[in-house]
Amino acid sequence: MRILSIDPGYERLGLAILEKDRKTGKETWIYSETFKTPSVDEFVDRLHAIGTHVAQIIDIYKPEKCAIENLFLSNNQKTAMRVAETRGALLLTAMQGGLEVHEFTPLQIKTAVGGHGKADKKSVIDMTQKLIQIPAGKRLDDEYDAIACGLTFFAYYRP
Repeated sequence: MRILSIDPGYERLGLAILEKDRKTGKETWIYSETFKTPSVDEFVDRLHAIGTHVAQIIDIYKPEKCAIENLFLSNNQKTAMRVAETRGALLLTAMQGGLEVHEFTPLQIKTAVGGHGKADKKSVIDMTQKLIQIPAGKRLDDEYDAIACGLTFFAYYRP
């Protein structure tokens, strides 16, 4: 089973394609990135770029399902609203791509990957690197968060 996992954001969007072998149960990293949109662009143009890019990823890698992180409440209402709007565009893009969507809270991701709900970002990244082999290279937190979201999908849903 191949999945697209997403850490939503409109400035930086974490994306990952992971696969789980149905026979062996082994999880494999296929692809990941942090997709960035220019801050000088209008928000609607940023949403369009995100939707177009994710649709291309779906077309190239042909995932069956989508795992996406739920919005956490933020003290900055403008940022929270923009991320919520971005999530809406991502959900639409995933569904238009024929993907079954599964949403996970930050608590579920921290518990599944970090071992407990109060795991900090560094612990989640460290465990992500231990749970799945990721090629060497510099990655932003958003990319690791997307990979962790995908691993959470596999922890909750046994294909």
